[in-house]
Amino acid sequence: MTDQPGGLADSAFLRAARGQPAPHVPVWFMRQAGRSLPEYRAVREGVAMLDACTRPELVVEITMQPVRRHGVDAAILFSDIVLPLKALGVDLDIVSGVGPVVAEPVRDLAAAEAIPSFDGDRVGFVTEAVNELVAQLGGTPLVGFAGAPYTLASYLIEGGPSKDHALTKAMMHGAPDVWRALMDRLVGISAGFLRVQAEAGASAVQLFDSWAGGLTPADYREHVLPYSSAVFERIADLGVPRVHFGVATGEILADMASVDVEVMGVDWRVPLDRAVQRIRPHQAVQGNLDPALVFAPWDVIEAKAGEVLELGRTAPGHIFNLGHGVLPSTDPDVLTRLVDLIHSYEFAVAS
Repeated sequence: MTDQPGGLADSAFLRAARGQPAPHVPVWFMRQAGRSLPEYRAVREGVAMLDACTRPELVVEITMQPVRRHGVDAAILFSDIVLPLKALGVDLDIVSGVGPVVAEPVRDLAAAEAIPSFDGDRVGFVTEAVNELVAQLGGTPLVGFAGAPYTLASYLIEGGPSKDHALTKAMMHGAPDVWRALMDRLVGISAGFLRVQAEAGASAVQLFDSWAGGLTPADYREHVLPYSSAVFERIADLGVPRVHFGVATGEILADMASVDVEVMGVDWRVPLDRAVQRIRPHQAVQGNLDPALVFAPWDVIEAKAGEVLELGRTAPGHIFNLGHGVLPSTDPDVLTRLVDLIHSYEFAVAS
């Protein structure tokens, strides 16, 4: 781990990520800077998502909002997993109510090879935003992130979100030369985007594989894992904790954990004590309260959060998070109260 300025190395988040004792269980939320916050909706009014991600002053403001409101232990850069593709010249947009939509989906080798190689100069706005955020955050770590090659590939091949990823799986199995060419290109883009963020000052990075849970373990191991592993290998020299996360990945969690990372993100479907049995002994865990449970009465939230915290003790380090992103209709005051609960939680003493 490289030295972090301003006592960052001793922050609860980074200590837990390294499997070291922390003063309290650190907590942050995926999608914490987003639609659940009225101040977010106010600054985003009339500004398209990808436009907002390219305006450093907006990126800084939106990233800081949940830190100010909730007192979380880490900020996550306001961005989107398709942003580097857009910045490199891929014709895509985020359509309200739909998600990322690609104008010309990748269906053959020529299209795969036409995906531009990563160029850090094309995302200079990210470097500018991260520099300013690090200055404003002080002792609070900033988490950078990127989409994993498989998830990016699925958008590029399907042309947008998909429930069954039929075209993606068909290419994976039926056109292996196209698949390899596309995934090799996306490894460079994912790794390059993470590197830009870390070199600008992000204290940790997370790779999101949103759609990997729809694969069989055998398909994941053969067609996806080598490329995710390559992303993490390319940024190993940065010395920052790396988080690997996917949704509905219980069946492939052990395979995901075979990658050399410090932290495994766990969605809400797998109890953390079981997750610990499936991952490497030295890996910390991140997660994993069901995002829907924050709509329950407070006594239910308190009890369920306590269960997550107690199960998290079975890992060398635990970063409390939801098992996926904050839902847009979540009451922000509940999240603030949840942060206070995590910070003040008193663990049960074994008899």
